[in-house]
Amino acid sequence: MFKYKPLVAMVLVVPLLACVNSRGLHPQLTPTQPSDLGLARQLDELHAAPGPWPAQDWWTGLGDPQLDDLIHRALVTNPDIALAEARLREAQARVQEANAARGPDISTTAQAAGMYLPTTLPPPVGVGHYVLEKHVDAGLHWDLDLWGGRRAAWQAELGRVQVASAERQATRIALSVNVTRLYAQLGHAFVTRDIAGIELERAQQSQTLTRQRVEAGIDSNTQLRQIDAEVASDRERVTAADRDIVAKRLALGALIGEGPDHSLEMVRPRKIAPLDVAIPASLTLEIISHRADLTAARWSVEASRQGIEESRASFMPNVSLGVLAGFVSVGGSNVLQLPARFYQVAPSISLPIYDGGRRRAELSGRNAQYDAAVAQYDATLVRSISEVADQLSALRSLGSQADDQQQAYLAASDAWQLAEQRYRSGVGSFLETLVVRQQLLVAERHRADLRFEEVDSSILLIQALGGGYRPVSDAAPPTATADLREHP
Repeated sequence: MFKYKPLVAMVLVVPLLACVNSRGLHPQLTPTQPSDLGLARQLDELHAAPGPWPAQDWWTGLGDPQLDDLIHRALVTNPDIALAEARLREAQARVQEANAARGPDISTTAQAAGMYLPTTLPPPVGVGHYVLEKHVDAGLHWDLDLWGGRRAAWQAELGRVQVASAERQATRIALSVNVTRLYAQLGHAFVTRDIAGIELERAQQSQTLTRQRVEAGIDSNTQLRQIDAEVASDRERVTAADRDIVAKRLALGALIGEGPDHSLEMVRPRKIAPLDVAIPASLTLEIISHRADLTAARWSVEASRQGIEESRASFMPNVSLGVLAGFVSVGGSNVLQLPARFYQVAPSISLPIYDGGRRRAELSGRNAQYDAAVAQYDATLVRSISEVADQLSALRSLGSQADDQQQAYLAASDAWQLAEQRYRSGVGSFLETLVVRQQLLVAERHRADLRFEEVDSSILLIQALGGGYRPVSDAAPPTATADLREHP
């Protein structure tokens, strides 16, 4: 017998050596930390004042009750919100499914089967009569999950619930931002229409005077045709402004999730000023927990990491427990009696030896998914920091432009007042006054455009700072990722 021991040992060891393994398979990327991205110098150059993170209802700072009502309605009726809610419920259902897979599977069966036994069969089977077999059993199967594969799958689904929850919040924030921006555009469309109407009125007055001067032989038809072209251009601008108002109202109605008729009920928005937005001192440290898209991206990384752990567990030996017990009887005897009992206990262990590379391919795919999630997170983080810096720079530039344009407007206003004084004094003509007024209207239009751009940039800065995002769950996205390098 001893001479067979080497052969027996080889039979036992060779399969173990030949088992599938995860050697050489691991992710390539690690998430970037917000502190690794420089922003302090930019904030210093822009002289950004420190302050709190945006409030959840930040739009109320614009002081327009109609806007507050529109956003409230949008958060209730917009289809994108319903879609995000459905995706969250779907993710929660997958968590329940994954958690159920961690426990035992218990089932019961009751069966009655009748069969006529032919006489051609040898005794004692062939007796030439009908036999009734009754069967009642209950079974249990339990994968003991010694290596945590099923637990990792459950945790991965938990992470995806956090992703869906953050994406739902991101949808709500994006909706509130888009409604506010479109509402500001509607207000600006009304201002543009006002200025266009005044410009048309001024051009028509100039046209009347020029026609009188032509008839008196003072001016030529060239000047009249020029002013005719100006009137036609201003009339087209008025028509375009009217259309823009309707388009913005319809777009708001669609964004809210209501029909076109509801959008016609909107009154003219109030005049709103740019929001006073401060920059939190802990921007780079806390931006992940204050931006829904970053939170979702970070949880996506964590879910992918758990997916890797699930795949790695499939390379290890699997232990499961099976139990089957019940009653069986033939003929008219009572099946539920002690002599009819039977039971079976069947613990088992399995070890993957050869699968054609399926497990390694699956793990390679999970590693790639993790790297993709990390790359997506890094891109979102870089974009988030850049958006803050860009909107801060835009607001500073627009503020400077607005100051210069205000000076231009005041100068044009003074020039118009002087021209009117000259006209009333009999020194200048009314036509000269209208020409000067045109310069004032151009300055007013530019000033209104800059004021709107300031409002829009302040809204975009609110969005860049998270739009008032607060995680619904107490769970925070992980700030560090475990070492996913090669396991033995």
